[in-house]
Amino acid sequence: MLENGLLLSTFADKHLDSFSDSLLDQYDKLINQPSNDWEIYYWMTEKKPTPKEYDNQVMDLLKNHAKNEKMEERIRQPNLQQK
Repeated sequence: MLENGLLLSTFADKHLDSFSDSLLDQYDKLINQPSNDWEIYYWMTEKKPTPKEYDNQVMDLLKNHAKNEKMEERIRQPNLQQK
């Protein structure tokens, strides 16, 4: 779904390089275990409560990212970068 693609790709571009192994595990679980992408979107945008197993530091960062308080333009996914 486009909304998650934009939110998750811009989030990953901004944060994944600085994540510890523990945070990477939380992120991996979040993007791979839920069976419905809309659920992740609703949790990030706080339209539905986050289930306990996903209510963690990464989800807090995602919720803050989704608020976009700096009004960053997010109309396309970031370019892939070779690291």
